[in-house]
Formats: sequence, structure tokens, C-alpha cells
Amino acid sequence: MARKNTDPIDTKSAEVKETAAPAPEKEAPAKEKAQSATRKSASTAKKAADKPAAAKKAADKAETAEKKPASTAKKTSTAKKPASTAKKTTSGTKKAASKKTAPVVENVAPIVEETAPVVEETAPVVEEAAPVVEETAPVVEETAPVVEETAPVVEETAPVVVESVAPIVEETAPVVEETAPVVEETAPVVEETAPVVEETAPVFDISTLPRRSVAFIGSECHPFVKTGGLGDVMYALPRELARLNCDVRVILPRYACIPQEYQDKMVYRGEFYMDLGNTGRNYYVGIMEYVNDGVVYDFIDNQEFFSSGNPYLNLVDDIPRYCFFSKAALAALNYMNWIPDIVHCHDWQAALVPVYLRTLFKDSPVGHAKSILTIHNLRFQGVYNIPTIKYWSGLPDSVFNMGALQQDYVEANMLKGGLAYADRITTVSGTYAYEIQTPEYGERLEDHLRYHNWKLRGIVNGIDYEMWNPETDPALAENYGLGNVLEHKMANKRALQRELGLEEDESKFVIGLISRLTNQKGLDLVSSIIPQVLDGNTQVIVLGTGDKQYEDTFRYYEGAYHGTFSACIQYDEARAHRIYAGSDALLVPSRFEPCGLTQLNAMHYGTLPIVRETGGLKDTVEPYNNFTGDGNGFTFDRYDAGLLLDAINRAKTVYFTNRYHWDEVVQRDMAKDVSWTNSAWQYRNLYLELTQW
Repeated sequence: MARKNTDPIDTKSAEVKETAAPAPEKEAPAKEKAQSATRKSASTAKKAADKPAAAKKAADKAETAEKKPASTAKKTSTAKKPASTAKKTTSGTKKAASKKTAPVVENVAPIVEETAPVVEETAPVVEEAAPVVEETAPVVEETAPVVEETAPVVEETAPVVVESVAPIVEETAPVVEETAPVVEETAPVVEETAPVVEETAPVFDISTLPRRSVAFIGSECHPFVKTGGLGDVMYALPRELARLNCDVRVILPRYACIPQEYQDKMVYRGEFYMDLGNTGRNYYVGIMEYVNDGVVYDFIDNQEFFSSGNPYLNLVDDIPRYCFFSKAALAALNYMNWIPDIVHCHDWQAALVPVYLRTLFKDSPVGHAKSILTIHNLRFQGVYNIPTIKYWSGLPDSVFNMGALQQDYVEANMLKGGLAYADRITTVSGTYAYEIQTPEYGERLEDHLRYHNWKLRGIVNGIDYEMWNPETDPALAENYGLGNVLEHKMANKRALQRELGLEEDESKFVIGLISRLTNQKGLDLVSSIIPQVLDGNTQVIVLGTGDKQYEDTFRYYEGAYHGTFSACIQYDEARAHRIYAGSDALLVPSRFEPCGLTQLNAMHYGTLPIVRETGGLKDTVEPYNNFTGDGNGFTFDRYDAGLLLDAINRAKTVYFTNRYHWDEVVQRDMAKDVSWTNSAWQYRNLYLELTQW
């Protein structure tokens, strides 16, 4: 590649008379060698004057030397590893020397400086050597343009620097030492890669950043209660924002199902009574507090609404409990006299918070806060008849119109109302932000979202590196990192095969699937192609619970393909970690996927994702290119079983026939930053945008 990029330099060096010669003014040793060579030439010439036959023989040898300058230069070069620019200029000198034979005296001098052995044999050139040395000064001055023109070559290698920085730094070090001008020209390469660093890890004092207070309000949060990705976001994002000098509180319902170990650590903060809707009653609101890793968790306590063992029951019960929770969360902030700059709400369960802020709480202290509503999954909206929601919420009639809560004349949509009253709307990927404005993915709210698209943006989720880290994960058979993934990942594969009763063979291609077993996750595609996937060289592992039809289908395949198919109809967090570590590929063929976290977990564990190009899957997985080697996974676009099978077969082909490139992608995925750092910065900037003072 280097020779191709520097061809223009070769042409110019030929026109400028041997510009590859080092400047004698800057390198004293080279000048001394040239003088010594000149003296040797003089002595040789004296002898040659007496022996014409010998002179003729010397001239013949000089012509031979001109034809092979590269080998001679290699022996006498003062640098162990010359710069690529010097190589190309020497190549240009070779072309020039081949055209200008021995009688052309002036063109031989550069060869004298670089190759002392040639000087000894070029007797006829003796008398002209001294003038050539004097004339080299102008040549040195003219080399500057050549150096400047090599800069594009350096800039063109920038993409390579991004992909594999370390090797390029090691190879370019000699260039810095030998040619100072090149150092000045390579500086822009560093500047070009700087934005990548700034996006992932800004380098400055965090304490100097503007401080904002943010209240997160949502229905679940790891490790207290979690049913899906919302729980991970509510846990990881506040912790990352706290590191960015944000004052963060998370407000949650105090469900009875929260593990007792956390219940015992909660501290009583106070209590009050609050009216709710048109019930004519005042309801108890208790505040229990738990502090961990710089984040304060405030739990809204009311046994009447949160005594059940699960966070979600049915819509009839969930409408009253989340009307209560949304209003109680704002009332608790006023009670604690902790007034946030931003109220950040999540999904339909907290969607009434922005509506309350601009209506019933507009004149209270918390009413001055700005609101953000994040959509994690548009399919769930909190839709019920208008009288019921009006009864439990107590919201004024003015909000029950087609521009806000009302939907289809007889129904009210809690999420729709929140979208109308929120100051900003976010969702969990840029592609999903676009998709939900279309009829295919809009879930009947596409027109409403297009109307409010000026305040809509997508920010991809990240994963928590403390929770998901193969170097420290206690669930793994062997821990590993980027430097030793190729050796130790195989040990985890064998351990996983042993654990699940599969044939223990590290040469098998192992595909993992970790998911809720629902129609959204594309499992109808998976179940239809299992017989074609299991070709004798492939094993499949499924982990999850959900719809009975999928649970039964996968149990059947486990029995029919014993030793090659494993169905774990459960959710086991530790086993999920081991599947990420022990699988070669992870399958995510979702019908739609707002963001997806499993593909991010897989990449961080060195497991390549096979995904459908939708939502966050499209934003985070770049398809592998067989010709360039780019990409970090395997993808298919249309929702079709045949295309899914094709994507799996493409992955298997690379794995079995081009293992070197497969391993490259594994390391590339592990090196990719999929943490919350970049996402947290985007949210923080959004907070500053809303609160400019």
C-alpha cells in the first residue's frame, strides 16, 4: 500500500536531481563520509590515470552499480529502518540513474554520498565530484516540497490508525527520529483521531462542568426490580451522570418484590398524605431512601398500590397505581425540598409526570423543572377509556383532547399525553427515532410523533462495564480481555458445552440466543430454520421465557437434537453471562428493536452479533464486508427466514474458512466502546440545552 500511495513522489524526485540524498548540512556524519569518499575517489583516479584498462573496467562496474542501487544502499544505509518517503525517493533516483549513464558526471554525486563502495569504482568521475558536493545545497532546499507533498500519504493512512493504532505508531517511530520535517506533517493525524477520543472519554476536570440536578422517574431499576432493558438504563445511566457532576435521584415504587437485602438498607425520610383524582380520598405516601455509588434512590411507599409481587399486573390495576406513582413522585420532591432542574421520565408508567408538571403542579416549586420523556418501547402506551383515566388522574378536562391524551374519541393514551407536554422526547436509538414516525413502527402514534419531531432525538443505550466485563466476571469459567480473548474464550466454550450437556468440541460453531420469547424478537423466524442451521458443525443455545408456543417449540428441538440444541426456559443472569462468553455468535433477529442490549453485551464479550437491520441493532452493528474486512457483525434487512439463514451461513463461512479475519472482528468488537460514557454525555448536553443559565 505504501508504494502505491507514494508514486507521485517518485516522479518528482526524478525531476529534482536525486533529492533523496540526506542534507550534508544537517548530518555531519554523512558529510564526513562524502568527503572521505571524495578523497578515495581522488586516489583511485590517480591510479586509474596510469592504468587505462583498469579505468575502463571500473566504469563497467559503475554501470553495474547504477543498475543495482537498492542493494548497495541497503548495505551502507545509516538507518536501520528508513522512512517510507526515503524509500520512494530512492526509487525515483534509480529511475533517473538508469537513464543517465556513467559519462553524465553531475548525476553520480548523490550515489557517492549514499553508497561509498560505488564511489571507489567510478574513477572517471573524480574531478567532477567536488563541484557536485557544492551543488547539493540547492538540492536540499528543493527537497522541502517533496516532504510537504508526502503529507497526503500520511493523511490517507488515518483510517488505518483508527482501526489499529498500536502497529502504526511502532512503525512510524523511526520516521520521527530520522526526518524531523515528517514529524511536523504527521501532527494532523493525531488531531484527526482526537474527536474519537473526545466522544468516548473527554479529558478535563469534571468538577468544572456546570452542575445540574436530575430526577429519574420510572417503574423499575436494577438491582431492585427488573423485567427488561428499562431496568438496566435506570440503573446505569444515573450512575454515569453522577460521574459527570450531575446531582441525580432515582424515584421508584417500593414494590413488595424488592429483595429484602435492599429493603433492610432503606432509610425512612418522611411521609405525607395526598389526594388522588376524583376518589375523594387522601392516600398515604411514604419515602424510603437508599444511597449507592453517588446516586440517591427514593422509593414511594404505599401498600395499597405496591403490595403485589410483580411490578406489572394488568392494565386495570396498572392505570390507578401509575397515576398514583406519577403524582406522588412530584409531591415527594416538593416534600423533600429537593427541586431538580430536569425531571427525566421513562415509558408510559411515568408519562403523566410532564402533564402534571404543566397543570396541577405548575405553581409549586417542582413546577419550574423541565421535563424529558424517554420511549423505551412504543408498543406499550397505557391506553384505557377516558372516564377511568380522568377519575384516577384528576387531570383537567383541557388535557383530554386529540392533541394530548385523547385517542379515538373514547380512549385516553397516557404516553401520548406525556409526549405532548414534555419539553423533549428521546428514544433509545437514532434509527428507532425515525422508524416510530412511520406507519410500520409508529403504533398509531406516528402522526403525533411527526408533529412533535422537533423535540425528538435518538440516543443509543450503553452497557455497564462493571456489570458486564469478561475480565472480572465471576460467572465465567476463565476470565479474559482483549489481549487474550483468542486463547481463553475457547475454555469458556468447552465449559458451557459441558454445563448444558452439549457435545464438547471447541471446533463447533456455537450460536446463542438470549431473549424474551415473544413475537417481537423474531422467534418465528428462528424456529422455522433450526433444522437447516443444525448441520453437524453447529450448536444452538436458547435462554429465556415468554410465550408458551415458543417455549414448547424450543423444548421440542432440544429433545429432537440432543447434544446440539439446548433450551433453557428460564432467566438465569449468571448463565446469560456464560452464554455470552462461550458462544461464537449471538442471534438477535427482532421484528423491531428500539435499542437492544444483548448485541452490545455480546460484542464486549467477543461474540459476534447476527442481527436484523432495525432500530438500535442497525445503529450498533455494521455488516461484515468480505472484500474489505470492515464491519463488526452479520446483518439482514427484510423480516424473512431465508435472509436470516443466509446471514447465519455467511457468519459460518467466515468462521470455518477465514478464521484469521473472524478473530480480527472479535478483537475489534471487544475494543469498541459500548459503555454508557458517550450516551451519558449526550444526555448531559441535552440537560444543558434545556436549562441555559
